[in-house]
Amino acid sequence: MTISSMFLRRLGNDAPGPSLCARSCPDILELADGDFAIIGADITTEAADRLPLGSGCGPEERIVRIPRALLVRARQDIPAA
Repeated sequence: MTISSMFLRRLGNDAPGPSLCARSCPDILELADGDFAIIGADITTEAADRLPLGSGCGPEERIVRIPRALLVRARQDIPAA
């Protein structure tokens, strides 16, 4: 898969007001294969030892924080199945 065809779309409409992000804002992106990618703050170091029972973070994975408002705005774009 080429980089240009990797991302299908951003989920959720833009936050209200002017964007001050340029290149460093949290985001939720739908991938061409149907999966999703998250851009957010890496909190793996602080959070890995505090995960709830049954959750885990493998060596190739990261725990990422996104603002609640971002997920709420994206909810309408996330397919039910």
